[in-house]
Amino acid sequence: MDILKKPIITEKMTGLGEKLNRYGFIVDKRANKIEIKKAIEEMYDVRVDAVNTINYGGKAKSRYTKTGIIKGKTSSFKKAIVTLADGDNIDFYSNI
Repeated sequence: MDILKKPIITEKMTGLGEKLNRYGFIVDKRANKIEIKKAIEEMYDVRVDAVNTINYGGKAKSRYTKTGIIKGKTSSFKKAIVTLADGDNIDFYSNI
């Protein structure tokens, strides 16, 4: 099971990373906090203090077109906010 899907690189999460040493990731829906902690420590070689998870449900969307209304839904996902130990940080921009 691939636990970490992608990091969240937004203005808000970048600010949290700089100030509070917290980073966000989109993770597998079935992963628990212990598995997320272990995956981040192995991948980025850092020490994780805390993991907070949030489950997001998909939102209903609709579009008005020439042929009528098209209804759909966005996919649901799980987000993990990870707090690192003092002195550790993750640089997402180092390998660009």
